Amino acid sequence: MHCSDISGLSSDILFRLLHKMLTIRETEEWIAQKVGSGDIKCPCHLAVGQEAAPVALSEYVTASDRVYGTHRSHNHYLAMTDDVEGLISETLGKESGCSRGMGGSQHLIKESKGFGGSVPIVGATIPIAAGAALAMKMRNTSSIAVAFFGDGATEEGVMHETFNMVAKMQLPVCFVCENNLFASHLHILQRQPASSTIRFAQAHKINHIQLDGNDVALLYRKLKVIIGKIRKKCVPYFIEVMTYRWKGHVGHLEDMDVGLKRSEDLEFWKQHCDPVMRLYKPMLEQTLISEEGFDILREEIRRRIQFAWGTALQAPYATEDKLLHWVYKN
Repeated sequence: MHCSDISGLSSDILFRLLHKMLTIRETEEWIAQKVGSGDIKCPCHLAVGQEAAPVALSEYVTASDRVYGTHRSHNHYLAMTDDVEGLISETLGKESGCSRGMGGSQHLIKESKGFGGSVPIVGATIPIAAGAALAMKMRNTSSIAVAFFGDGATEEGVMHETFNMVAKMQLPVCFVCENNLFASHLHILQRQPASSTIRFAQAHKINHIQLDGNDVALLYRKLKVIIGKIRKKCVPYFIEVMTYRWKGHVGHLEDMDVGLKRSEDLEFWKQHCDPVMRLYKPMLEQTLISEEGFDILREEIRRRIQFAWGTALQAPYATEDKLLHWVYKN
């Protein structure tokens, strides 16, 4: 296990990061279980194993910022909002969901917390975030826009068009590429000539960095500087975080993509690169948390999820007269 270096970080910060990641992990595992049992019927693209980057970023995002997520955005949504209840209700299509039951797993939103929405179209978060950043610059605010996307989105033409624009106009946007090495069932080396996507930022002269996407303490430190620079200097930044999803492209099965088994690689990432354990173990070694304390924390989170599930089951679906009411703005 490659543990995080937690030196210099307060116990309050470390506990908050651990709590957020564990909340995402347990909620995702619960949803996976309910997808498997058939209780959740909408397609769910789970991000188990990819908790660190959105959690670290959430520490520097305000309600006036705009963060945009992908089809795999439970982790982004929960990191920015802590809205377990709204997410679970949404996966059941209930009116109490964060998108009034109209969006399901892939269309989440909570602008009051800075989460501008998740967009399932591959690459779509990139121009949307650029548009938000342009508005922020025109209004002379200190707000920033954030676009999460995967390595597959770097193959979309709209990314290159957007990179050219934001580089020329110097817009305050943070591009976060969660490179988990797979786009659906294809490994990145089956699709691209290199396993890293950072070359695209280099080509457009955008500030860039590649980071260990499963080390939340490292990301917390680095993002403090990067986000501060974006706000102060009004410049774009490209961050590639190397990570790995434990579930398949869609659904609850752990080692399956669409027609592809990844058992050997998955076992390595689970044993050596689990973002939750990489933070928990050094905290345990430095007596910042005990095994009993960790178990209590996890059980508290599980009880919250179970209660949210029970409440969501009892909640009503939207009535027919609301079908268009929540679809169109105003």
